[in-house]
Amino acid sequence: MKKRVIELFRDHVSSGKTEFFKKYGMDFVMGRREGPFLWDIDGEKCLFNLHCNGGVFNLGHRNSELINLLKDSLEEVDIGNHHLISRERAELAFDISESMPGDLDYTIFGAGGGEAVDLAFKIARAYTGKPKIVSARGGYHGHTGLAMAAGDEKYRNPFGPAAPGFVQIPFGDPDALFTAAGKDTAAVILETVPATLGIVIPPDGYLESVREFCAGNNILLIMDEVQTGLGRTGRLWGFEHFGIIPDIVVIGKGLSGGIYPISATVIRKPLESVFHADPFIHISTFGGSEAGCRVARRVLQISSAPDFLARVNSLGKMFKAGVAMLMKKHPEYLKDFRQLGLMMGLKLADEISGPLLTKAAYDNDLLMLYANNDTSVCQFLTPLLIEDEQAGMVIEKLDKALYAAESMKSFLMQGGKG
Repeated sequence: MKKRVIELFRDHVSSGKTEFFKKYGMDFVMGRREGPFLWDIDGEKCLFNLHCNGGVFNLGHRNSELINLLKDSLEEVDIGNHHLISRERAELAFDISESMPGDLDYTIFGAGGGEAVDLAFKIARAYTGKPKIVSARGGYHGHTGLAMAAGDEKYRNPFGPAAPGFVQIPFGDPDALFTAAGKDTAAVILETVPATLGIVIPPDGYLESVREFCAGNNILLIMDEVQTGLGRTGRLWGFEHFGIIPDIVVIGKGLSGGIYPISATVIRKPLESVFHADPFIHISTFGGSEAGCRVARRVLQISSAPDFLARVNSLGKMFKAGVAMLMKKHPEYLKDFRQLGLMMGLKLADEISGPLLTKAAYDNDLLMLYANNDTSVCQFLTPLLIEDEQAGMVIEKLDKALYAAESMKSFLMQGGKG
């Protein structure tokens, strides 16, 4: 079975991915999955998920409550028609507005994060009448047209010229942003904690100064909460840690519950005016599926519960203590721990160390990926619903993986000679 699946994937989905995983002995084919665990299709290997697909599986794989809710929903509704008024979209949008500060009252639904980012840019340009979008170098906002234009060159250069009007600046440098954002700037977009850049926690005062600058210069501030939202940081929305109110918030990944794709572009009330002349100027056929909205509504309820958020922060403290112990045992390899709740990253010695730890972690039954825009960092994104014993097991396996990665690095530095 496994061999046949790999052959089909190679010949009809991606030969490049197949060869990559074969080369590094990681030809894992997803089979059964439950909670934080993911089994190979032949049942011989089980991984503890420390990647969570960027937050898609915040509530674990195949969350039974969400599965049952989806099953029940399909007895009554389907995707729905995007042109018509929908109870499910209305109720979810109301709940989202209640969860947001200020007048972030309107939500437009999509099927994926890139689509939601694209719409945020369209709204910003329509509302301000200005073309320029400023984003952070090393950030990541998706692979669709406008979202890709706000990302790094390596994601867009192979596909031809980028869309005009996009400028990148270093994350965490307010002066660089102030210089780049001129009178023609419609919006600044930032991830609250850039994951692909290596789980970079914003410097003190940075987001606050950006918010103040944007407000004083008729520039909209877009916060990309696709990965940091829905409790990942120990607050419902990551930007809450910094006392700011954005003009637009983009949500995705975890809103799906890992069950039904859905994303959301949440905008301040005045921005909804861009749709007044023609309310059908933007559509998304699969955005805000009625069945998906019911799942997303429950995800929001679970993720905003005080007990749930308290548990995230409790787990965060456990991992902070565990990683501190690992840093003492592996001082030359594990250099720093980046953390906001369970938005965590392991800063390693150098750029080869992230890929080596990814491989060593896999060999020790942990699914952990290095940050693509800073390979000296491994993302450490455990599900938000795990037991204390499982957290302890992760630290034990990570300890073994660090020893293995150190050995691999030593071997490579000696020219690959044993």
